[in-house]
Amino acid sequence: MPYTHVPHPQDADYEDLLSLWADLESGLAMVLANPLNIPNFEQKIRQYDRWMQDLLKQDADTGLYLLFQLATNASVGYSALHALVCAVLCHITAHELNLVDTERDSLVFAAMTMNIGMTQLQDALAVQTTQPTAEQKALIQDHAATGRKILLKVGIRDLDWLDVVAAHHDAHDSRSDFQQLGLVPRLAHSLRVVDRYAAMVSPRKSRSGRSVTDSVRNIMASAMGPHDPVGFALVRAIGLCPPGTYVRMDNGETAVVLRRSATANKPLIATLLNRKGEAYLPPRLHRTATSAPLIQAALTQDAVTVRVNHQSLLRQAIYADKAASAR
Repeated sequence: MPYTHVPHPQDADYEDLLSLWADLESGLAMVLANPLNIPNFEQKIRQYDRWMQDLLKQDADTGLYLLFQLATNASVGYSALHALVCAVLCHITAHELNLVDTERDSLVFAAMTMNIGMTQLQDALAVQTTQPTAEQKALIQDHAATGRKILLKVGIRDLDWLDVVAAHHDAHDSRSDFQQLGLVPRLAHSLRVVDRYAAMVSPRKSRSGRSVTDSVRNIMASAMGPHDPVGFALVRAIGLCPPGTYVRMDNGETAVVLRRSATANKPLIATLLNRKGEAYLPPRLHRTATSAPLIQAALTQDAVTVRVNHQSLLRQAIYADKAASAR
């Protein structure tokens, strides 16, 4: 699929933007499903990375909104979508981790390809209602090493990329200082944290997704201790409740997060339901950075049953930000 020009969000509606992200995901899915049959494999991955970066440069908040909506709703074609979500989160977090461009590239490319050794299996597991079989568990156990071998076969020579894929499930001593680790262990740990976060947020047929705050608490508690720098970097980069996620306000209302703000973890939201569960028509935009109510807790996707006009909300949010910046 050829790289395409990305229109500015103000010139494209929700369906156009959703289509662009879906096209990117579908192109990546084709490459990950048939790596040995893809000419110029590395060039393809770099092409999809440029496409991803272009979309994020145009409007990172809209990109996050669309991705979190996709991640919390889709189970078919899970593997490529999960890879894309992880690549986006790694790219956005790379600045917080002070990575240079070559390190960012190795991390993002590893995120896109970390499960290339079990693409079809990962898709199957996402819709499987039973626990993995013994044969599936063996493939899961070996997929990181298998992925490295496949990447070598298709011509990847970036050793950091290869080694991060091979090590992305390896645990490190929680007593180790993150900054004292070598580059590959640091990148592998970063990818592992992002991988687990994205997996927890996404639903499966065998379980519902967790709320984003539950996911953050889990990775912070079980990674490199309660002060894991990657977990903190991830939260600083995307917010405790990123765009596209649902929240309960401290006055009992239900809302969806639209855009991050300059004030940490105080985003622009749209209130969808009042405290009685009755829909606001239309939803009400509210800046939590300037006044109450404030976010009390994150909600899972299945806890919100109201029909949301995402296109209208995103358009309002973009223009609200434009108006605020013009003042």
